[in-house]
Amino acid sequence: MEAKAIIGRFIRKLREQKQLTQEQLANQTGITYQYLSGMENGRENFSIEVLEALARALGAPLPQLVSAAFAPEPSASSFLANPKYFRPQVPLPPGMKQAHLEAAINATQGIISGINANLLAAGGKPLPEYIQGNNFSALVSNMLCDALNDHSPYKHNSHQAYPDLINTSAKVGGKPCGLEIKSTIQVGKGGESHNGHSGWHLVACFQIEAETGNIRFIHLMFAVLNGHTHSQPDWTYVGSKVNAETGSRRTETYNTTLIGLTKLRDGSAFLDPTAVEFKRWRQQRHGAVPPYSIFAK
Repeated sequence: MEAKAIIGRFIRKLREQKQLTQEQLANQTGITYQYLSGMENGRENFSIEVLEALARALGAPLPQLVSAAFAPEPSASSFLANPKYFRPQVPLPPGMKQAHLEAAINATQGIISGINANLLAAGGKPLPEYIQGNNFSALVSNMLCDALNDHSPYKHNSHQAYPDLINTSAKVGGKPCGLEIKSTIQVGKGGESHNGHSGWHLVACFQIEAETGNIRFIHLMFAVLNGHTHSQPDWTYVGSKVNAETGSRRTETYNTTLIGLTKLRDGSAFLDPTAVEFKRWRQQRHGAVPPYSIFAK
């Protein structure tokens, strides 16, 4: 099959997943729906500019769109987040929009999908089988952080500095608004930090597909947490633990209190109800349940 037919067919699949008509997608990209129909059916040639416009409208970065189009099933369409799982009423960090978050999720899942497709095509194993669990979570955090740098006003802070990202256009207390990012495979888990500072935090929970090794984000939580020196801290110091099996010592660590964890869970900006059962989660907070909370009546 010709390359244009493969890419056209994949564009149609992404469009249908986002529940867009040909007319709607064509209007967003400045082309006619007749031309889009021809592309999807492999009849029309297209320029890189047109393909870039379609990728932006579909929330799929162009490199990932092309690599996923040629990836073997079932990984070809696995990197797109379901738009229905976003909760637009949840407050996000200043300047952050749902579209930024969606593009970053898709980019992160798409990169790992592309890596796994190449590994499997070469006779290798999926990426998670080469990396220890905690290191793989750290890799996902770094990829999501980089994707937000590419697709939102939040940009990389200096190397190994807190927080991970800053938005110089949004000021908090006279300083650029920051965002600290952690990823985990443990659904509903709270934050973990080596500093326990105040500010915006994002905890992103994901699943790993057994056969492909691809990841799927199922729960993203945002909250402004009080630092460990605050009069009402959202962090508790858990010390520097020693692994009983390996003898290795972890760096000093803070975990969120139940109040801090509840703040994060209240701020569930993306939640897959088919994978996350939250109704029995414990809650503790100062004041009433916010109207945007997953626990609100």
